[in-house]
Amino acid sequence: MPTPLTSISGIGPAMAEMLARAGIPDAETLREIGADAAYLAKLRVGVRPHFIAYYTLVMALQGRPWNDCKGAEKDALRLRFDALEDEAFGKTGAADTKKGHPRMEAALDALGLGLRR
Repeated sequence: MPTPLTSISGIGPAMAEMLARAGIPDAETLREIGADAAYLAKLRVGVRPHFIAYYTLVMALQGRPWNDCKGAEKDALRLRFDALEDEAFGKTGAADTKKGHPRMEAALDALGLGLRR
């Protein structure tokens, strides 16, 4: 019998529902594919990107509390999160190197509403 996703400490009902929607029905499947593949699957079914949700998932699979992620480890996870977003949504070009909200800036630029430079 499959083990519920919520059996993993740090994964609550809302995260379990999003994972199930992404085709990850149980704890065994999640552990097998890992946090990055699971988060990418969530993004691909329309779950809005959220950095804290990503690193909470990473920490849960390591058996650690979500707030254990700090410093250089958190910075490295942010880079992985950004790479997963790029993979899921495609790079937006030069706007990716801008500070702030690059996807929002690129969308506004496409509409002719971006910053005048």
